[in-house]
Amino acid sequence: MANGGPVEHGFPHLETVREAVTALYRRLSYDTVQTFSASVAPVDVAFCDTDDLYLGAQRVARELVRHYRLPDARMVVSFREMTHAANVELTAGPEYFVELNDRFRTHRRDIGAALAHEVMHVYLHRLDLSFPSTRANEILTDTAAAYLGAGWLLLDAYREDGASSQKLGYLTPEEFGYVLAKRALLFGEDPSVWFTSPQAYTAYGKGLARARRDAQQPPLTAAGWAGRRRYARDRRHAQDPHAAGPEADGPYAFTAPAPGQLRVSFPCPTCHQRIRVPVRGRVRARCGLCRTVLECDT
Repeated sequence: MANGGPVEHGFPHLETVREAVTALYRRLSYDTVQTFSASVAPVDVAFCDTDDLYLGAQRVARELVRHYRLPDARMVVSFREMTHAANVELTAGPEYFVELNDRFRTHRRDIGAALAHEVMHVYLHRLDLSFPSTRANEILTDTAAAYLGAGWLLLDAYREDGASSQKLGYLTPEEFGYVLAKRALLFGEDPSVWFTSPQAYTAYGKGLARARRDAQQPPLTAAGWAGRRRYARDRRHAQDPHAAGPEADGPYAFTAPAPGQLRVSFPCPTCHQRIRVPVRGRVRARCGLCRTVLECDT
């Protein structure tokens, strides 16, 4: 939790974020991801200063448990002084103890954001889905919360001005915006209507622009002129093994399992699993993981 300190910006964890989206699809399946088409509604996690602190926190925790479809999980929420925003004790369940930073006693509207991350830890623990390092695992947790409909709370908790700053989670604001935009493009959802933080709008806009670029990379037909020209150059070099020139510098890679059988692989713009298709002009490909149909000009 950045509290008054510098907030990291940009997309430094983008590769791990994309790996997390792929891991979600592989572990959950396309059908399960589709069941999260509705995000957590603001009214269901609203918390005002007149609400009882503990009863209100328990209510929000129950709502997130319901959203993540953990009906047999019970969250016991408490508050204490700590460096991080929150912590959850991952046990066999069904009872889980969540500790929130004492700061949330007076910043109650952000309790939902902190709990969205911690309850997702429980969800991933139940799935037995994790990444090797602690930092990568936290990025997985933020990404999963955002992609499955509760992460807009974490981006909305980001506030920054000349005198103070606050950010929850391990992703940068722009990376939260990127994952929320990937979800928005999938489900036709606009999370920005729920933001109360002006800075969240800006970060979401930058993330949305980056997410749209994923669908504009060759060999996809939506690629721009410069990308298509670069791709054609790289394809010529791949087709002529004696040609001198640089290696392909796009997100795609060429392989030739046999003479005259050139193939190109590239990441799916939805789930980022790599797709391999033959190089033979216009091709329609279907991702086997997320079922996205892609129009390609190989």
